[in-house]
Amino acid sequence: MELDARGISTDGLVFDLLSSSAEAGEDVVIGHADGVITIDLAESDDARRERIRVDLGEPYRTMLGHLRHETGHFVQMGLLQSGDQEQVARCRELFGDDTADYQAAIDRHYAEGAPEGWEQSYISTYATMHPFEDFAETFAHVLHISDTCETAAEHGLLSVDPSAFSSFGDLVRGVWVPFSIALNQINRSMGKADVYPFVIPDRVVEKLEFVAGLFPGPQR
Repeated sequence: MELDARGISTDGLVFDLLSSSAEAGEDVVIGHADGVITIDLAESDDARRERIRVDLGEPYRTMLGHLRHETGHFVQMGLLQSGDQEQVARCRELFGDDTADYQAAIDRHYAEGAPEGWEQSYISTYATMHPFEDFAETFAHVLHISDTCETAAEHGLLSVDPSAFSSFGDLVRGVWVPFSIALNQINRSMGKADVYPFVIPDRVVEKLEFVAGLFPGPQR
């Protein structure tokens, strides 16, 4: 892999697929750095991943979720370096100052938890940690929502075509919120956990719409 003068991969998005090993005492840290996404393949084991999810108090944790979240970091890195000052300014208006000390934010988050009233502005408690995490969480949910709506439409589970919406926010309010509630109720009828254990306040809809608008295509 080659790096440019800034130390960023010139190959675009790169995945480093590793696996934690209890026997060797090796723990892989899932994350993104300079265009390289590291994924811990050990979390493909359902029992291990569920144990980590419970330990961290997360409502949702999947391998697909990891891939989407970490890709969000890569996308934001590209946005901040794009030179489009209007988009960068809007990003910081919605998500906060990305230049804030990241390590200090991590320490604060794990020492104090999410701030009171976080539910009004964030999709998850993890998103409250730092603007980088808020963007990445939001990016992942744009993909969760888009993919699930498209799949549901292909199987005739929606009465409207998701691509007919010119606004991602309208898709969220008009289709995703009622549809995800229905999915959750179906799972509860089978004694299973919610498919989508999240609530989307208006502020988060704004963030979702911004991130979705970074890409061309339907609902953008």
